[in-house]
Amino acid sequence: MIKTVLLDKFLHNRNRFDCGIDPLNNYLKNTANQQTQKDNTRTFVLQDPMENSHIIGFYTLTMVSMDAQGLPVDLQKKHRFSSAAGLIARLAVDSRYRGQGFGEWLLVDALKKLLYASDMAAFPLIVVDAKEGSGFFYEKYGFTPFHDAKNKLFITIADVRISFS
Repeated sequence: MIKTVLLDKFLHNRNRFDCGIDPLNNYLKNTANQQTQKDNTRTFVLQDPMENSHIIGFYTLTMVSMDAQGLPVDLQKKHRFSSAAGLIARLAVDSRYRGQGFGEWLLVDALKKLLYASDMAAFPLIVVDAKEGSGFFYEKYGFTPFHDAKNKLFITIADVRISFS
């Protein structure tokens, strides 16, 4: 059974990871552990079951201030008093493992964790900052672009809850 675990700077070989996008590679290699230690983010990795030090993929979760202005009008009204949303800040799969469904697996795992977090400390949306050209990946799973930022997408917690029920 595969599962995600928190990034461990001693166990996981971050320098081996290469998703083909330098900002994502650099974040994992140079910044993820620092941000975790400062309690700013949590980075979860999917380990290769044959070699635990090899990272198949990762995602980073945190919270973000919510600006309802880019939402459809009905959601603007519904969530006008909401101030925070869950954020999938980064999600990447090592190029060696691409095309095997790991991106979808990581996204579903991230959504489950954020759904659980929302059950503990309510927030109405999950936001993703999609890297250039990857918005279509998230749209396949029900995310909608904000009106004012095409690489920033959202899905409601209510929709995530329905999809898992």
